[in-house]
Amino acid sequence: MSMSKAWKHFKTITQHKFLVMQGCFRVGLYRQGLLHDLSKYSPTEFLVGAKYWQGDRSPNNAEREAIGYSTAWLHHKGRNKHHYEYWLDYSTRDVEGSFMVPAPMPTRYIIEMFMDRIAACKVYHKDAYTDRDPLVYYRSSKTPPPLHARTKRQLEFLLNMLADYGEERTFWYIRTKLLRDPRSRL
Repeated sequence: MSMSKAWKHFKTITQHKFLVMQGCFRVGLYRQGLLHDLSKYSPTEFLVGAKYWQGDRSPNNAEREAIGYSTAWLHHKGRNKHHYEYWLDYSTRDVEGSFMVPAPMPTRYIIEMFMDRIAACKVYHKDAYTDRDPLVYYRSSKTPPPLHARTKRQLEFLLNMLADYGEERTFWYIRTKLLRDPRSRL
């Protein structure tokens, strides 16, 4: 790992954290904005990120390609509630044995996940970013993410609203409706 890659990785994760913080602050999620992705600065995640940094995609994907899985991601997803993988649990309802099922995510973490997706697209797409990018990235998945039905409805609603109406209107909706009026939750 070179010092140059470490510095570039530091700048990338800090820019990402700042953008998520900015989005969270705009909708009133101050604590989540401040605490977002702090584990990325831990040695477990930072050293791997610096080693595999490329600047145009997550270093976790490069680590997966190199060794078959991502140690940084395994550390990260278990410490950050804005990732749907944090909310996967075993169910014992299946007659054949247990299997993984998604639990519903609290709305504030769905919103942080939404902000996380916007920030990631802004960091990696730079000046080419559009408000449609987070939705396009979400839809580009080879297999749909294992989301609880309510979590999926809320996330997709927000991604579509962003694509159709932009940040200003979507953030206004989150701040004034979604976080203030429980009846507006999908």
